[in-house]
Amino acid sequence: MTLNPSIEPALAQALEKRGYESLTPVQESVLNPELRDADLLVSAQTGSGKTVAFGMAMAATLLGGEPAFGRPGASLALVIAPTRELAMQVERELTWLYGEAGARIATCVGGMNMMTERRTLERGVHVVVGTPGRLRDHIERGYLDLSAIRAVVLDEADEMLDLGFRDDLEFILDASPDARRTLMFSATVPSGIANLAKRYQRDAVRVTTAGDRKQHLDIEYRALSVAPNDRENAVINVLRYYDAKNALVFCGTRATVNHLVARFSNRGFSVVALSGELSQNERTHALQALRDGRAQVCVATDVAARGLDLPDLELVIHADLPKNPESLLHRSGRTGRAGRKGVSALIVPYAARRRTERLFSDARIEATWARPPSAEEIVARDDERLLADSTLTEAVHEDEALMVAALLEQHGADKVAAAFVRMHRAKRTAPEELIDNGPVAAPGGTYPERSAPRDHQALQDGVWFSLSLGRKQQAEPRWLLPMLCRAGHVTKNDIGSIRIHDTETHVEIAGAAVARFLAAVGPTKKIEKTITVTQLVGAPAIPERGSKDSSPRPLRAPRAAMSEDGKIDYAKKRPFTGKARRDDDRAPTDGPYADRKPGAEGDAPKGKAGAWPYDDVPPARADAYKPYPKTDGPAGDKKPYKAKPFKGKGDNAGKPPFKGKGDKPYAKSGSGKPYAGSKKP
Repeated sequence: MTLNPSIEPALAQALEKRGYESLTPVQESVLNPELRDADLLVSAQTGSGKTVAFGMAMAATLLGGEPAFGRPGASLALVIAPTRELAMQVERELTWLYGEAGARIATCVGGMNMMTERRTLERGVHVVVGTPGRLRDHIERGYLDLSAIRAVVLDEADEMLDLGFRDDLEFILDASPDARRTLMFSATVPSGIANLAKRYQRDAVRVTTAGDRKQHLDIEYRALSVAPNDRENAVINVLRYYDAKNALVFCGTRATVNHLVARFSNRGFSVVALSGELSQNERTHALQALRDGRAQVCVATDVAARGLDLPDLELVIHADLPKNPESLLHRSGRTGRAGRKGVSALIVPYAARRRTERLFSDARIEATWARPPSAEEIVARDDERLLADSTLTEAVHEDEALMVAALLEQHGADKVAAAFVRMHRAKRTAPEELIDNGPVAAPGGTYPERSAPRDHQALQDGVWFSLSLGRKQQAEPRWLLPMLCRAGHVTKNDIGSIRIHDTETHVEIAGAAVARFLAAVGPTKKIEKTITVTQLVGAPAIPERGSKDSSPRPLRAPRAAMSEDGKIDYAKKRPFTGKARRDDDRAPTDGPYADRKPGAEGDAPKGKAGAWPYDDVPPARADAYKPYPKTDGPAGDKKPYKAKPFKGKGDNAGKPPFKGKGDKPYAKSGSGKPYAGSKKP
């Protein structure tokens, strides 16, 4: 198949030697003759061949019509990448792509010997690939000459902004010649990239391929709903089920990476770590172990989400959920590259279901919701692989025939086959038993119809415990049960009734499992660091309706306004008119006090003022509720209060008041003389 004729002859020859028969959509797009000298802002999926694309895009600018590069001197092109791994990968890709053109390519990345890089630059190179911080160091020290730069490429530009390299990028671009071409390649184009392009590019052409507007069809997305404490076991079962040649497990922190590496090593996986705390030498050895087959699993932080190209990576597991759609796409983009199929599995705790659905929606991804593989499914999958093993279909070689005949004659076919199955299973770690609790969450927050619940058998010798959480902490049996099983080293058959109240939860544990449960909880009596466990004496009483730990008590109306059936009789309640009631309004007209007359003046009122006629006992004098007028009544002789200036008390009585600064304060009571000292009292 003939490649695009716009490709430079030297590069076309390199592509044919590499086995290229066709180009990806993004590679075809940048070879448009109209874009030969234009600045480009390219957005493309991870794994779509962006490195080869910008290598071909800037080839015409660098060669200038010549068939090959001349003697190296000042650098002609600068490629900036966010991480060391990506920079070194770009250097490897450009080395074979420009190999026929005789290009000399150097890397300048953090963690490597700076003096060695300096000597390489002094000898002369055509293309420099590096990270922003190290490139800026070389420029500031005068080791890297940018006077002859014809093209600058920003690979994974959005990631460099996320990592805080904006200042370094602006410094490098400001130090480059104004006549250069600027090519920005990014999986997404947020506002920060658009602003950077507007400032440093001239009439940039936006290139977006049709394949980037839809989901990456070579990646199968699966969301696996698990109990919170089953996350690590779910990861192990996913690794066992798919048995990928290379798998990448993403974690949120370095501490989680170290923990999972130790856990996987104990389970028999060949595992390596990849995080920011490792040196460049350690990270290089880890990646090389994956490439040559010495390691099967790599546990990494997001530092590995950009630019890694592992040819045999078939599985990506998100042990910690991505923080945003961009992170999800870049993590998952490590698999399903160059036409190969891959699986991206997200381990989703029950409480994170809705957040995960929003994540898929924002990333425009359709995922399949399911449970992690069970132990039975993994064993069945292992047996299928064994039956399909190609070694069983190969012919018996001459050097094997005698031994095969001897085994069959001495042990028989059944025993030989059984030994073969045992040896095959012994090489693989045992799968984990997961807690099957609740249905699988489906997109949109719906659940399939629940299966019939198991018959609950009452525990004969059960012991009750109290947990320091309840409805106010959103306690639910579907996550309390797996938490108790995991933290208390008990099974679901050892747990009886679970009673959830407002602020506490009562749990019944089988007597045979109590000692094991208490030993697992430990002397701190804590579960999940914040939940306190307390052993109870006997069965707890079920809170009655209206008690403190039950539903809120309903509001009750006064007894006089209640009917015989306990409901409010609104006919007996007088509407509030907004006016004070007089004596005749306050007198009872019916009931046991209908013939009661107001008492004599001075009688003390009974009951709470303003509560009658709804209290059982009416007041003895209705005048108690008569408002005091301004001209008559109990307060009629009182004069309104008028504020007067303070003129002193005691010995200072009758003296003018203190007026603040400028007047000397009077002495304390007893002297009657003004203070004559130099300081204020």
